[in-house]
Amino acid sequence: MNDMKREDLLAPAANEQIWTRREFVADPLAACAVMKWIHKRLPGLVAVAGFGFVASTAFAQTIVDEWTNVKAPPAPQLKPVTVDPKTTALLMLDFMNQNCGARPRCIASLPAVRQFLAEARAKQVMIVYATGPGGKVADTRSEVAPTGSEPVVTAGPDKFLNTDLDKILKDKGIQTVITIGTAAEGAVLYTASAAGLRGLKVIVPVDGVSAESVYPEQYTAWHLANAPVFSRNVTLTKMDMVKF
Repeated sequence: MNDMKREDLLAPAANEQIWTRREFVADPLAACAVMKWIHKRLPGLVAVAGFGFVASTAFAQTIVDEWTNVKAPPAPQLKPVTVDPKTTALLMLDFMNQNCGARPRCIASLPAVRQFLAEARAKQVMIVYATGPGGKVADTRSEVAPTGSEPVVTAGPDKFLNTDLDKILKDKGIQTVITIGTAAEGAVLYTASAAGLRGLKVIVPVDGVSAESVYPEQYTAWHLANAPVFSRNVTLTKMDMVKF
């Protein structure tokens, strides 16, 4: 390789020599030039024998390239659930005027959420509210507002992070949490995941989970049902399929 001229390196097509593997690896400039030449002369080449390189057009595709061809997987199964009110907590996540009030899908869910909340209270299920950063209890939608004695934590998407939520649940012997709220891809996804990773059983009524559009809700449901490790602790259901 040392006796080759620089122009040979930059235009290997003009000097089509057969280089050994040792020479190819030892001279990065030559390797780069050869790969450019191969790509130009043989587009779509799957493999370069002897060099161990793969240069496939299919390999170069990303999920963004294939985005419009992706087919949604089958919907996860919704299952009936019976919980013990003494060891269950209902987590009311970010039902605030600032976000729920700006999301039609959240507003549409409020009548059913209100009824579900009333049923949980009637069975003396522990209720815990969460607001986003800077949020106040007074910001909670009036349809589903806390009573005043129910604990409230304030945090970003993961309501366990830098709050007393874990302690609040442990102090009451909580083993199961029901997570509803908005946004699906924010507070619900991260808090449900964090709960599952802590070994809690997580119930997610999908009709109590909302976002700005359908896709985040679909993605969140799929993620919670299929993610490694914590998904074994997650059950997807509907509010009218939960029995206290």
